[in-house]
Amino acid sequence: MAEAQDGPGRRGKRPGDGAEEPGEEERAGRRRRSFQPAAESRGTTVLHDTISTRPQPLPARHFDTKTTEPVSFFLSGLEELLSWQPDGNDDFNICTVQLAKRQPPLHSKRPRTLVCHDMRGGYLEDRFIQGSATRNPYIFYHWRYIDIFVYFSHRTVTIPPVCWTNAAHRNGVLVLGTFITEWTDGEKLCESFLAGGEEASRAVSEQLARIAQHYRFDGWLVNMENTLSAAAVKNLPPFLQHLTAQVHSAVPGGLVIWYDSVLQNGVLKWQNELNQDNRVFFNACDGLFTNYNWKEEHLERTRALAGPRQTDVYVGIDVFARGDVISGGFDTNKSLRLIRQHGLSAAIFAPGWVYEHLGEENFLHNENKFWGLLSEYLLTHSICTLPLATSFSLGMGTSRFLDGKVEESGPWYDLSAQEIQPLYPEHEGRLSTSCCLQDAWCGGSSLRLQGIIPAGEERVAIRLFSLQMPAPPKLFLTLLYKLEGPHTEFTVALELTTWDSGSCHEGNVTSLPEPSNRHHPRFLPAPPPGLAKLLASCNRGTHGWTSRCYELDLQDCSLRDLSLLVSRQQPSPQEMPFSCLLGEVRVLDAASVAAAPPQIQSLLASQLWWQEGPTAEQLSLSLTLRWAFPPGQAGWFRIFSQGARCRQGQTAPQLLGLAHGCLYRAVGLAVPRPAAGQSCRLELMVEPVLRNELPVDPQLWGRLVLIYSAPGTGTGRDGH
Repeated sequence: MAEAQDGPGRRGKRPGDGAEEPGEEERAGRRRRSFQPAAESRGTTVLHDTISTRPQPLPARHFDTKTTEPVSFFLSGLEELLSWQPDGNDDFNICTVQLAKRQPPLHSKRPRTLVCHDMRGGYLEDRFIQGSATRNPYIFYHWRYIDIFVYFSHRTVTIPPVCWTNAAHRNGVLVLGTFITEWTDGEKLCESFLAGGEEASRAVSEQLARIAQHYRFDGWLVNMENTLSAAAVKNLPPFLQHLTAQVHSAVPGGLVIWYDSVLQNGVLKWQNELNQDNRVFFNACDGLFTNYNWKEEHLERTRALAGPRQTDVYVGIDVFARGDVISGGFDTNKSLRLIRQHGLSAAIFAPGWVYEHLGEENFLHNENKFWGLLSEYLLTHSICTLPLATSFSLGMGTSRFLDGKVEESGPWYDLSAQEIQPLYPEHEGRLSTSCCLQDAWCGGSSLRLQGIIPAGEERVAIRLFSLQMPAPPKLFLTLLYKLEGPHTEFTVALELTTWDSGSCHEGNVTSLPEPSNRHHPRFLPAPPPGLAKLLASCNRGTHGWTSRCYELDLQDCSLRDLSLLVSRQQPSPQEMPFSCLLGEVRVLDAASVAAAPPQIQSLLASQLWWQEGPTAEQLSLSLTLRWAFPPGQAGWFRIFSQGARCRQGQTAPQLLGLAHGCLYRAVGLAVPRPAAGQSCRLELMVEPVLRNELPVDPQLWGRLVLIYSAPGTGTGRDGH
């Protein structure tokens, strides 16, 4: 495998005011395993380590060779594929976000939307698993409008960078990797495993299924863009059948999709449709992704031949509009409209055109325009589990915010930190929904809503989320917002709608008039007694942000939509403009709010690397932290350093970064160099951030104390 290329501004927090990487290999010192755990106080792990200069390199496939930051990777060639085995070093690459349940399910018979992401060869800034300091990165956030995300590159086995799988799964979208063969090398590769009999092809299919299962993505796009021999093409349908069966068995809900390329006679000839020449491959797997140079007659023939499986045909649209195509760019909606008229699914290839062709500076504006033009033909899917909690962060920003103020300045990019995304409704001239990077409550961005309350109307309802789930008996809702602009004579509140049902009632059924499917939760000046955590979160508005908490009692109801209600303060015959930022929205089951959070357990450190520091008085330390926490309860974890010191004293905690599973690699920590006979102390902390985003008592955080000394010394005169 090729060595990972250097990326722009990789993000490894260095508490020594920006430690530089050593320029000479011989200056690097690395640790040996010499620490012994001991107990200091309840919930704290204490490790002792002796600084060592013995090299212990980490595998280049899994860690950046210069910084030891964990990186995503691909596999080149058949040998790498067949020799792959699970390895503890690749735990960072395992998706930590369970695929969110959604309605309707993916396998319902309605047209689907697939996005195939192909950008500059892949594995760019997104390969840095813990994020990078990238300015103006490419991101995707219109997850509510798509069903499947394919990460595409021209590597033989493209394993999706885990940040994409985490972000997609959080929003209920499946992620596929790519298995591709091309050109003369592709012919040789296919010949070696397809023409050699069943045993060889089964070994490949079983290995691909194991990889998807291990890294927790959802299947494969299979793309063979080379001629096949008679023997190889004969064994291709059985290979696809076996791969599909293996993926279905290993990955619940998994998919295998075939790209329109080779014909049943082995000739490489793109058809731009489903026909008798490629139908055998379609029948052997879950779907066909067609080539892009189709006309309406291709769609008609495809629909007729696919029969009841017409939604398993994903008609390709190249947004770059290469070749003889209907449309691309901002006219992509013309192609999509035709596809939908024939009841077929769509595969939107390279929507990164918006970023690559139009540039980085106005990317978010252009991205919203692109997807807004398509939205008429995109079927959304609904959220069907609680809690629903989001600060609308895109997983990037020009600063990192916490509680409405800048926690850390400077660009950052970490798609795993992207939160649940809304519908981004647009109504020309009346409503605009966009991302605001200049101000946020938490993360890197907030949601800006700008629009007009029409003349003669008291309010407008802006639909943020589509829901489809039974309502618990009592809901708590929270809203953080900030009014903008010169016109602030309006109020904002949350509105929940329910599906029409004669049995759905709000509150006590005997005291209600006619049932209504619109519910305006009651404002809570203070939450009920016993809910101290919710009380704390309701009183946290600051820096211009306003916090509101609500409760809603429902009986026999199913939730339908969550909207923001913007209302005039005073009646007026004129239209009224409004602008506001949403910093956070939460919909919580009251029963879950009262539950006690668990504690971080078994915090340990490994893979310590000692190097020369930025100054003669400092060393640079990198290490891997691992811990235990109940699955599914944390949205992410915040990693802090209490600072390193060689004498008694205390320093303020410093945020190192975010972890999205129960492991984190701290890179390039600048720590004091111990003198002879002296030991120094570094304290690290792990704070769980719950899915409902309620605060966790620091007593439940994980704590690790590392006591380190120079070779030949033990616990020093300072008593650590």
